[in-house]
Amino acid sequence: MPPIEVGAPRAIGAVSAEIARKSGADINPAAAAVPTADTSAAAAAKPTVATSATLDPGEAPINTDRVAQIRKAVESGNYPLVPARIADAMIAAGMFLRSGNA
Repeated sequence: MPPIEVGAPRAIGAVSAEIARKSGADINPAAAAVPTADTSAAAAAKPTVATSATLDPGEAPINTDRVAQIRKAVESGNYPLVPARIADAMIAAGMFLRSGNA
């Protein structure tokens, strides 16, 4: 059985860095140019990403009446919590996520 390698399979080459030269703006901040909008041909040639409504999930299906009912029960202390049902639901959710059907 071949040994298991951890990390990069080959040596990583040297990193090169250039020393930045100080410009007039670095020496005198008042001389810095004000950034302007890029209206050149290069800016116009930038690719754009088209979006599709096909993948839009739309609004989440929320039953606001049921949410208000549960909120009121929790605030008043009347919401029934059964630990066994909570545990069963957590286990079922975990099994569902691991099954690949999610």
